[in-house]
Amino acid sequence: MLDHLVYAGPDLAAAVARVADLTGVTPAPGGSHVGLGTANHLADLGAGMYLEVIGPDPAQPDPDVPRPFGIDDLTEPALVAWAVRTTDLDATIARARAHGFDPGDAREMSRATADGETLRWRLTPPSAPGTLRPFLIDWGSTPHPTTRALPSLPLLMVTATHPDPASVHTATDALGLEFLVRRTEKPTLTAALRTPDGRQVALS
Repeated sequence: MLDHLVYAGPDLAAAVARVADLTGVTPAPGGSHVGLGTANHLADLGAGMYLEVIGPDPAQPDPDVPRPFGIDDLTEPALVAWAVRTTDLDATIARARAHGFDPGDAREMSRATADGETLRWRLTPPSAPGTLRPFLIDWGSTPHPTTRALPSLPLLMVTATHPDPASVHTATDALGLEFLVRRTEKPTLTAALRTPDGRQVALS
């Protein structure tokens, strides 16, 4: 199932402000990814899913490696990636590989929350920007972020476009997911969201 959507930008505060201006909901501070040079804010999308707004962490020095999700190359915020949740990451990786999609090797990750707690999880590396292939995440024994009373921003639908939809479907089919991708010149990911005042808005 969908775990979360990733909205990334070259300036974290500006990305959070753009979501707030569009929806009337301000994502709550999540914490810092120590060593990666990023921090995030979160909003609850409903049904155990959430929106991650991520960008450079002004409290950290520039990392020795590129920031994830192509953040260093972005000129404005964009919905850039999506994560699929699994409760057995190694088995899901093996099954995907057997069906023609290699999501990459599992790696350990952690984040320091605003109240000083350290959250730990495992995931596969995000796909290259523009591929729209999902990455996998396994929270293990760590409580899911949606258990933390995040501001609500209900997700209605996720749509995608790509010059080569089959390249995306190779991944989603291998993972047993149904995901419609329309053919266009530019890869895009768009989330239809319901605002507190009942409007439907598109975040992309």
